[in-house]
Amino acid sequence: MEPDFEKTRNAMVDEQLIVRGISDKRVLDAFRKVPRHEFIPTRDREYAYSDYPLPIGYGQTISQPYMAALMTECLGLKGDEKILEIGTGSGYQAAILADLAGKVFSVERIEALASAAKKVLGYLGYRNIAITVGDGTLGLEEKAPYDGIIVTAGAPAIPDAIIGQLKEKGRLVIPVGGNFNQVLTIVEKNGDSVNIQEICGCVFVPLIEDKGWPGAKAG
Repeated sequence: MEPDFEKTRNAMVDEQLIVRGISDKRVLDAFRKVPRHEFIPTRDREYAYSDYPLPIGYGQTISQPYMAALMTECLGLKGDEKILEIGTGSGYQAAILADLAGKVFSVERIEALASAAKKVLGYLGYRNIAITVGDGTLGLEEKAPYDGIIVTAGAPAIPDAIIGQLKEKGRLVIPVGGNFNQVLTIVEKNGDSVNIQEICGCVFVPLIEDKGWPGAKAG
């Protein structure tokens, strides 16, 4: 029997997001709307709305729903922003952002994942997402500046190139720390300086390429 994905999606929001303090109504509505199961390999779709990350191939994962919601809420989106996502992965986070902002640019280093994400997002009717294959640790200079930047992999440090692509008062949400555990961090640009706020511990796959983890392997 086909799972009742709408029912389990609403249960995910009620039992995983709201009870943990996610309160932005627009964020909650986006998580009720976007079909997470469409971004997950068929073999794991029955677990699509479970409270943990899931593998999507190539050593990558789709984030735990709560962590994706927390990072989204940290951006403080109002509806017309230009957002950069570093690490497209499955495309799920990009879909959430696209429901909350004006335009989403997403960079993915693994071409096969970028291609699969484009296919799903196209099937779902998203037209305000542009995916580029490249080194996300360098940001996407040609479309800068951005109102917000979200990094969906753990970085050893906050890349200066990415901060430089933020608008004034723009926000960067990024996991920073070791290879196996990080601290979710908000960086807000304030003139020539930045304000840094640490939110909570987290675990993400490593951010790889020029300004990420040298020599790290994905999977």
